[in-house]
Amino acid sequence: MKAVQAVAMVLVMAVTVMGLCSAQGKMTDKPTGFRGDFLWQLGDVEKKVVDLAEAMPEAKYGWRPEEGVRSVSEVFVHIAGANYLFASFAGVKTPEGIDEKMEKTITEKAKVIEAVKKSFAFMRDAVMNTTDADLAKPAKMFGMETTVQNVYFVCANHMHEHLGQSIAYARMNGVVPPWTAAEMAKQKEQMQK
Repeated sequence: MKAVQAVAMVLVMAVTVMGLCSAQGKMTDKPTGFRGDFLWQLGDVEKKVVDLAEAMPEAKYGWRPEEGVRSVSEVFVHIAGANYLFASFAGVKTPEGIDEKMEKTITEKAKVIEAVKKSFAFMRDAVMNTTDADLAKPAKMFGMETTVQNVYFVCANHMHEHLGQSIAYARMNGVVPPWTAAEMAKQKEQMQK
């Protein structure tokens, strides 16, 4: 019986990976190449960050694992602020009202989620308005000479880094990431058949 369950779990994971790969291949209305890959990553991280932000109880938005470390709301707003910062390194003008104090001033759950969603939409537009030729243009990021493409590459890494941090924060507060909960429920349902 355990062997059947193990095979079923492997099949579920394989189908999930195939679904992700085919979803990536269906981006007909989006650029291909690096920008297409980046936009796929952006969409994946955005969904997970927003899902986590929505799943976290508002009472936990001020929680932090220890003094001197970002709180739940500060991590989410940090992701939002960084989306604007990285776009600015790529030469995109930051909208009015965005400042470095966002992490401390935007703390209410609904406003945090709104800020996160707006920042991802802004980043998506920035990449959509970047041509393939623009990716090779020089850029300066944190005092380092680089390219626009590398700015976006580092931005993707940054989003994933803080998604991981947000997952850890959620787990430490008894919140199972929604996509994990959904996958576990699907596996349980398939094993009961």
